[in-house]
Formats: sequence, C-alpha cells, structure tokens
Amino acid sequence: MYTALVVCRAGMGSSTLLKIRADQVINAEQLPIETEHGNLDSLMGFSGDVVITMADLAGEIKDEVPYVIGIQNIMDKEEMREGLTNFLSSKESKN
Repeated sequence: MYTALVVCRAGMGSSTLLKIRADQVINAEQLPIETEHGNLDSLMGFSGDVVITMADLAGEIKDEVPYVIGIQNIMDKEEMREGLTNFLSSKESKN
C-alpha cells in the first residue's frame, strides 16, 4: 500500500477537493493508495510515496518529494486517474 499526501498552500479548499477526487478514483479503480490531507508544512517529515497537489505548486515542490502529481483541473477524474496510474507504473518499473 502506498501513501499519498494531498496538499495545497493553506491546506483548506483545493486540497480538500483534491483529496475527495483522489479518494473517488482510488476507490473506483481499487488502487493500492491511502491518502492523507495537509498543507505545505505537512511536507516536512512526510515519509510517504507521493504528493498530490495543484499543478502550479507541483513544480515548486518536485525536488523535495519522491513523486508529485500536479492536477490542473480538480473536477477532472480522468486527469486524477492518469496521474495515479502513472505513479503506480513508475513504482512497478522500479521493481
């Protein structure tokens, strides 16, 4: 099971919506990912596998986390599904 941290700058609005959307896709696709919710401060000490955030923030944190999924459109389930499956594919290719 992989751990995803869902963050935005403040840890309120957009990250809450991102977590809901991620959980919907994870449950529908039965993906081996658990999500946690937080803000940028949550990145310090995060020992999980992937960070899910908005695309504008993804570029700023990509060098600080093991893997980042940057989402352009919170409402787009397909974009979320693609990001999550790309993450899982990257993990499988390393094994």
